[in-house]
Amino acid sequence: MLVLNTEYDIIVVGAGHAGCEAAAAAANMGSRVLLITMNMQTIAQMSCNPAMGGIAKGQIVREIDALGGLSGIISDKSAVQFRMLNRSKGPAMWSPRTQNDRALFAALWREELESIEGLDFWQDMVRELIISQDGSSVLGVVTGMGVPFYSKAVVLTNGTFLNGKIHIGEKQIGGGRSGESASVGITEQLVQYGFVSSRMKTGTPPRIDGRTIDYNKMERQDGDPLPYRFSYLNVDSKIHSNPSKQLPCYITYTNPAVHAELKTGFEKSPMFQGRIQGLGPRYCPSIEDKINRFSERDRHQLFVEPEGWNTVEVYLNGFSSSLPIEVQQSALALIPGLEYAKMFRPGYAIEYDYFPPTQLNLSLETRLLNNLYFAGQINGTTGYEEAACQGLMAGMNAHLKLNSKDPLILSRYEAYIGVLIDDLVNKGTDEPYRMFTSRAEYRLLLRQDNADFRLSAKSNLLGLASQSRVDSVQNKYRETEAIIAFFKNNSAEPVVLNPFLDLIGSANINQKVRYYNLLSRPGIDIIEMAKADATLSNFISSFSKDAIEQAEILMKYEGYIQREQENAEKLSRLEELKIRPDFNYNNISSLGAEALEKFNKHRPATIGQASRISGINPADISVLLVHMGR
Repeated sequence: MLVLNTEYDIIVVGAGHAGCEAAAAAANMGSRVLLITMNMQTIAQMSCNPAMGGIAKGQIVREIDALGGLSGIISDKSAVQFRMLNRSKGPAMWSPRTQNDRALFAALWREELESIEGLDFWQDMVRELIISQDGSSVLGVVTGMGVPFYSKAVVLTNGTFLNGKIHIGEKQIGGGRSGESASVGITEQLVQYGFVSSRMKTGTPPRIDGRTIDYNKMERQDGDPLPYRFSYLNVDSKIHSNPSKQLPCYITYTNPAVHAELKTGFEKSPMFQGRIQGLGPRYCPSIEDKINRFSERDRHQLFVEPEGWNTVEVYLNGFSSSLPIEVQQSALALIPGLEYAKMFRPGYAIEYDYFPPTQLNLSLETRLLNNLYFAGQINGTTGYEEAACQGLMAGMNAHLKLNSKDPLILSRYEAYIGVLIDDLVNKGTDEPYRMFTSRAEYRLLLRQDNADFRLSAKSNLLGLASQSRVDSVQNKYRETEAIIAFFKNNSAEPVVLNPFLDLIGSANINQKVRYYNLLSRPGIDIIEMAKADATLSNFISSFSKDAIEQAEILMKYEGYIQREQENAEKLSRLEELKIRPDFNYNNISSLGAEALEKFNKHRPATIGQASRISGINPADISVLLVHMGR
């Protein structure tokens, strides 16, 4: 007789983007994993817009892929459009983004998860954690049906479900997402064990019937003619096999009449009437917040985004709202192209519990309970990409700890993921945290094109990234070096290249000039130069597109990259100065009261980490170094 398996190495609670990456990573590394979700039909649900990547977020997806995560692969396979954002700027700013088929994205994630050996599923709510008698460690969970599951570690990825409350005008509905109930019990239990919790808010716009939209009144926005990919594995998809099949997005705008109509609902707005206590995302505000905060602007941009290949449902990006339904509908009718638009469902705001992430170690394990990990919106972040990378790191680190190995801690100069986690743990957040390129001091080193160089070998040594990934990286590295060597050792002929230089308005050459020197000129890239030079064209024809792009960036920005690398190495020396876990800050009489409080609260692991704690100044670090014998 089969008996219900109730013992696992790791239990992951929640099957959103964080939970899926955590469960997949831990199971692929060899742990026995149970993924518990309230609804098996909403695994990897894109609760907000059907898109992945964007400014800085695209770099995170590429880092997830380089580490052996699945978000990049799933995004490529389910893409309906691809765009590389910020191409007009330097390579540090290039950010890949896909528009995705919402249903296909979720279906592919579930298919991938179900194919992983050692990963089981259970549909139910988790109402409480099983905690050791001495209150030091988590030992498992109890579900809503009263079933206990035991494990050596638990990863909580509850998203917006912890005591979630949906707001639409004056209506309040308990729920973690439209049509789904909230999760209760966990917050209250953790607070009893000394955790601090607070509230945050996010929102979503109305969904529109695409058959009722007049696209002729909007600006069309197509994907790249030759769509790139997130995954370094070059996963194929419909848009890669036939780029012309990409679905377009559209742009329209609000206007003063729309703003006036929205203002009629302000007296019933939960945000303005104080019914929502949590702070919303600063950089993705609701439409009512936009017209209130930016009253001098007479219009705001809206993106009309398709939901997938086989649906007429459309996502109105930029029109997030919690105003009454009738106000949302009447305001939509005043937007060009949406005069006769029908809603599938209105926009709403959702308020939920989170735990300030200063209560975590850099491994994402909580400081108060051993073997308990937090990932995603429970840590105060917003966005699929931010959640997914935390889930990946939590799943990896839970597995590593159970196998008596050191956690994977990525530094600020190694990955955007390192910047994100370091920001959360050392600075905390009281509003939904979103990644931007400006948060990274060394963004020229953290480009989207070189995430595989930075991370794949490191992950492979820990047992996640496959050997085939490492082999691919090594091959790309060899090709990149060969291209750079050719450019430094070979020269272009004036008679061959001057017609090309005339065409782009660049000065002619009077004698042979090394290709390397020509490449430093504005407006010149390898592919276009090769079209005019048969020798160069024949040489690069045997190399991959990725290697050519990598070589070009390294040559064009060599001086800048070298200077940034030197600065990063200086930082790394601070990171290597470890602080003993039992270091007694109270013995340092010359520390100010604020510094003493912050050090005791955060318990930094290194001098570098200590220097980034909010409120800590260079003098505090100097005092600390003296007392450490430095």
